[in-house]
Amino acid sequence: MTDPAQGTPAPSHGPIVIVGGGFAGLYTALALAEQRQPPPVLLIEPHDRFLFLPLLYELLSGELRRWEIAPRYDALLAGKGIAWLRDRVTHIDATAQTVSTEGGRRLGFRQLVLGTGGTTSSFGIAGVREHALGFRTLADVERLQQLIAELRSQQLPLQRLAIVGAGPSGVELACKLADLLEGAALIELIEQGGEALPQCRAFNREQALRALQSRDVRLRTGTRVQAVGASQLDLHGPAGSESLPVRAVVWTAGLAFQPPTITPAAVGEGRGRLCCEPSLRLRGFQHLFAAGDIAALDGEEGPLPATAQVAFQQASCLAANLLRAGAGEPLEPFRYRDLGEMVSLGVGEASLVGSGLTLAGAAAYQLRRLAYLTRLPGRTHQLRVAAGWLADWQP
Repeated sequence: MTDPAQGTPAPSHGPIVIVGGGFAGLYTALALAEQRQPPPVLLIEPHDRFLFLPLLYELLSGELRRWEIAPRYDALLAGKGIAWLRDRVTHIDATAQTVSTEGGRRLGFRQLVLGTGGTTSSFGIAGVREHALGFRTLADVERLQQLIAELRSQQLPLQRLAIVGAGPSGVELACKLADLLEGAALIELIEQGGEALPQCRAFNREQALRALQSRDVRLRTGTRVQAVGASQLDLHGPAGSESLPVRAVVWTAGLAFQPPTITPAAVGEGRGRLCCEPSLRLRGFQHLFAAGDIAALDGEEGPLPATAQVAFQQASCLAANLLRAGAGEPLEPFRYRDLGEMVSLGVGEASLVGSGLTLAGAAAYQLRRLAYLTRLPGRTHQLRVAAGWLADWQP
């Protein structure tokens, strides 16, 4: 394959370029590499490690190790025939079939996949970007681990940690932090809506509420954040406005989407996601496709959720459609299969619903880990992680 740093290959002979190495991008690349006659693939991703986000909570708690949920791209792609360029795409010229990068490269493509995912949304609320912590990166985990250590060592009265957003991320994080802090700080879970986990299955929602209550996590629903300060959180709730003293704020409320600039402009929806045809082809484009969080696509019951499960399933469909498009064959629509729902609820505990099974507690935690083991990228990495778990296992 042409070295990605050398010039611009002709579009008709260039690689399939995949922008973003998250679930959608990486797993599409791996699916293409498994074909009998794999096409040339170039993955453009600025970070050096893939991050398996659903297990980020276990990394925070030390139940899993960094290499297990954040393998390096060079290790994952070794021997796969996939070129990896550590750079960031800034502009896509759909007419010329080229991409431009922060590093000053201009590269051609035969087809392009956008899998850039999402970032934390501040919703324009003052102080979020300056003062709130996130929970989507390895750096976020390190900052939270440092905060946990500080809170446990100081043991000051009425230390308070606020988590904004009572969706799955906020609830899972609240339970994990409560177990790790062991009473060293009060945990407040702030939700603007009327309930926690409004989109989750009833069983998981009930188990989550029990888990929060047993850990003395205070859930505030119907409460809107007005501003985030260095040591306080300005709120407006059922009882009116108040300023809540906090040691730190962790922001898990919502996603924003900022794909690279596309010329001519792509059709997007309100939050910046790109509108796709059922085949995952970008609406109005011949050679551009999208998958994962960045792709706005409706399923049988409405818009698809921005979850790893959706991106994982889209990858195999997209890989097949890229090959069909290259051969001039009709494309197949993506059909999402809801395989169930799993929620981490503290150290060594979880809740799950799926395949006719409802289960909570330690057994659900182990099943959740096994289920995600089968979803880790690449058979080699799966076997390494499984071997590590077996070595750690004590009957």
